[in-house]
Amino acid sequence: MIAPDQLSDSAVRAFVRAVNAGDRDAFAAALAGGATMSDDGSDRDIGSWADKEIFSVNGHMDVLSESEGGRALVVDYRNDTWGSMHTAWRFTVTDGGRIGRFETGQA
Repeated sequence: MIAPDQLSDSAVRAFVRAVNAGDRDAFAAALAGGATMSDDGSDRDIGSWADKEIFSVNGHMDVLSESEGGRALVVDYRNDTWGSMHTAWRFTVTDGGRIGRFETGQA
């Protein structure tokens, strides 16, 4: 497992820290304006998705591996709704160092 502080990409590191802390403000700060996301190949509204899948259900990311300069992760993700899932995450980081898009789904 890779500790969040050891993740290679600073934007992804901020995202994982925010998720694991349940910190909505830090999560929003990690995202670029107009950021987009998809879950299992379907685009979703980030705000409602994050509330349902992260913040209201104690979402937590245990990073197993990273690739692509830290912008692709394999994660054991858990929350109170679904339990633990082996997931893949891919991040697009803007020139401003914030996440412009993330995609997640079953690994």
